[in-house]
Amino acid sequence: MHYYIITGASRGLGKALAEALLRQPDTTVVGVSRHATVEHERYSHQPLDLSDMLAVQNNLHKVFPQWPDAQSVTLINNAAVLGEIGYLGEHQNEHFEFVFDVNIVAPAMFMNTFLSAYGQLSVPRTILNISSGAAQRAVDGWGAYSASKAALDALSCTAQKEQDLRGSGIRIRSLSPGILDTTMQEHIRTADEHNFSEAAKFADFHAEGLLAQPEEVAAKIVEWLQKETRRDETVVLSINSL
Repeated sequence: MHYYIITGASRGLGKALAEALLRQPDTTVVGVSRHATVEHERYSHQPLDLSDMLAVQNNLHKVFPQWPDAQSVTLINNAAVLGEIGYLGEHQNEHFEFVFDVNIVAPAMFMNTFLSAYGQLSVPRTILNISSGAAQRAVDGWGAYSASKAALDALSCTAQKEQDLRGSGIRIRSLSPGILDTTMQEHIRTADEHNFSEAAKFADFHAEGLLAQPEEVAAKIVEWLQKETRRDETVVLSINSL
């Protein structure tokens, strides 16, 4: 059995990934999110609010059980929040704690627990962190989101180097999936240009049908997950490089 753990599996790309993987034979998906929206005999739901650090720490052991029949084990850190759109100096300080908890602290804990639980297995193991193009460029109004995704990219690179030095064979990648038609994009399109200078451009992306559908992106990611990793493959990927 091939086991997949997906955070943020209740909607958007996370749900599309869960449904795509469940169409494959011999797969089991564990979805981690506040709400369960996927129904399948090989799907199990772990209710968890990733902004509640105490709950995350107390329930991580439920997410990473031992699977004696595992042919592969994969973690997809997909859950993320944009937070309030606005400039530094104009936020409540709690905004930064919320965004960083969901986007980097929780994924770091999930990665740490995954590597501890499955580091000694001999089957293929993969961690895929869903990042953003905003990790690589400055986007006004998205300070916490951009910084947290850049931190996720850096953590992915560091963790891969460590696993290479250990010779574990575990692959760890950070992927920018492009601009998807999700509820996060709806939030972005309603932003005031005073707080986000690119608001009109993102509204045009939607109006002109340029947003990728989660199902299309999920299909490409599933295809990548199920192929062998090239030795020269970079740790930080974009959907176009898959």
